[in-house]
Amino acid sequence: MIFSGYLPAVSGKTMKIDVITLFPKLVSALKHYGVVGRALQAHKAHLNVINLRDHTPRADHRVDDRPYGGGPGMVLQYQPLARALQHLKSRLKDAPHVVYLSPQGQQLHQAAIRKMAHCQRLVLVCGRYEGIDERFIDAHVDAQWSLGDYVISGGELAAMVVIDAVVRTLPGVLGDDQSAHQDSFETGLLDYPHFTRPASVDGLTVPKELLGGDHQTIARWRLKQALGRTYLKRPDLIEKHGLNDQERLLLNEYLAEIKA
Repeated sequence: MIFSGYLPAVSGKTMKIDVITLFPKLVSALKHYGVVGRALQAHKAHLNVINLRDHTPRADHRVDDRPYGGGPGMVLQYQPLARALQHLKSRLKDAPHVVYLSPQGQQLHQAAIRKMAHCQRLVLVCGRYEGIDERFIDAHVDAQWSLGDYVISGGELAAMVVIDAVVRTLPGVLGDDQSAHQDSFETGLLDYPHFTRPASVDGLTVPKELLGGDHQTIARWRLKQALGRTYLKRPDLIEKHGLNDQERLLLNEYLAEIKA
């Protein structure tokens, strides 16, 4: 399948990701598992986790307080966040790209992941409770991103998703760099179906187009499947992607085949 628009992450220097959080052990777990863990252990990326409580001026190590104007819950204070970021920046030559994970942010998409992968230094700020002091966002945050229209307990899981998505795009992280090239959303389409050995199991067979070794036939089948799946599951992506004549022909073939 021939994809276009894939932008690999910049190679040459190790990307560094810093996470400001109340739960450093949770985020640090990424260092020990899967593709991201192997990439970090191989120094293809560097993950630095900062405990927000280490930067509070308060003797009791608290980093939150009640919101002005009343209401339930607590708000992370400006000072610990600003001190943690300043401590980090004091050791850097260039300003990092600071991202706050927030349900009020723009919904995360693959294009944003590719852009973040080009940052030499990425700082992810994890909120908790009712959120963080707005003055920190106004003064220090470059972008806000959300996983979707729902609320989770804090920004740590969102940060871990971002780290996983970004690191896997870096050169040499995946066993085959074409794996990232062919992921869902890299072309604006969902991925095509995947099959492995055996060719027949429980009476279910692999599509014949994948068995003959004809790369042109395989590429055509995969593109047709990606177009059809996207049309049925995410028609908004089809509208955004736009179709050329070949893609329109393949989509019509797909729709005719599933109706037959």
